[in-house]
Amino acid sequence: MITYDDVRRDEEVLAFLKKGDANLEVLGYTEHAEAHCGFVAHRAAYILRTFGYGEREVELAMIAGFMHDIGNSVNRKSHAEYGALLANDILKRMDISLEDRVTVVSAIGNHDESTGGAQDPVSAALIIADKTDVRRNRVRESADFDIHDRVNYAVMDTNLSIDMEKKIIALDLNIDESICSMYEYFDIFLGRMMMCKKAAEKLGAKFRLTANGSKIL
Repeated sequence: MITYDDVRRDEEVLAFLKKGDANLEVLGYTEHAEAHCGFVAHRAAYILRTFGYGEREVELAMIAGFMHDIGNSVNRKSHAEYGALLANDILKRMDISLEDRVTVVSAIGNHDESTGGAQDPVSAALIIADKTDVRRNRVRESADFDIHDRVNYAVMDTNLSIDMEKKIIALDLNIDESICSMYEYFDIFLGRMMMCKKAAEKLGAKFRLTANGSKIL
C-alpha cells in the first residue's frame, strides 16, 4: 500500500516540487517547496485525526498535501489542475489503488481558491492546511517585499487549533501592523479564509479567524 513516506521520497515528486518552487521564486512568490508541502501534509493529518477520520483518509490527505503544488512546475496559472494531472500519472505509476488515486487527484485539483472548493474530508483538510500556512519564514531572502511578502512577513505568530466540543477550527494570528495593515492582509487572504470557512463546513465545523485578539471571521 502506497504511503506518505513513499511519496515524499519519490524522485519525480521531488523534482516537480523543486522546479515549481524555482519557477515561483522567479515570479516573486513565497516558498512553495518541500517545507511548505510537508507542513501542509502534517497539518492536514492533524485536522482529520482530530475529527476522528480513519488512518487511510489521513494518509491520503498527507499524500495530497505533499503533492498539491507540483503543478507549479508547469505554470502558476491553473497549477492545481496541472498538479492533479501530474499526480494522477505519478500515483498510477506507483500502483496506488484507483479509489485512492481519484481521491488524491480530486483534492489537488480543487485546492486553489480561484477554481476549487472542498469536495470531501480529504480535500477539506488539504484546503485548510494550505491556506492557513501563513508565516514569516516563507518569505525569501531575495524577496522584493511586495504586498504578498509583507503580508507573510508581518505574521509574527500563528496558531491553528480545533475545539471539538464546539466544532470550531480556529486560526489565531499575531500581525505586526507596522509592516502590513489589516486591510492589506484581508485584501490578499479574504478569499482564502472564506474557502477555509466552506471547507470547515464540509467537516461539520465552523472556521474562526482571530487577528491581534479580535475576531474577524
